[in-house]
Amino acid sequence: PHLSTHRWIKYFCNYRTMGKRTKKVGITGKYGTRYGSTLRKLLRKIEVSQHSTYRCVFCGKDSVKRTCVGIWECKTCRKVVAGGAYTLSTASAVTVRSNIARLRRMQTENN
Repeated sequence: PHLSTHRWIKYFCNYRTMGKRTKKVGITGKYGTRYGSTLRKLLRKIEVSQHSTYRCVFCGKDSVKRTCVGIWECKTCRKVVAGGAYTLSTASAVTVRSNIARLRRMQTENN
């Protein structure tokens, strides 16, 4: 809509100085006061991690996003990786990877 100069400046200044919508709850503000604060805090951690972008091991860019549970796709190189439900790599996967690398090193040292 057409605004006069005075109204446009007033509108623009209010738009630029708008406050944050949530101070603590973040993405879990959609649940309101339901389910209890402790459960909402746990859910916030999970939802933030599942919606964030991760670094691609193939192209090196921060463009890996979750497509569905356990399926992660890089938006730039289009590689699809199987990972955790909420994060790209789980703690147990990191442990397994380090154990495999350690066993490989031991095997090459013995031969």
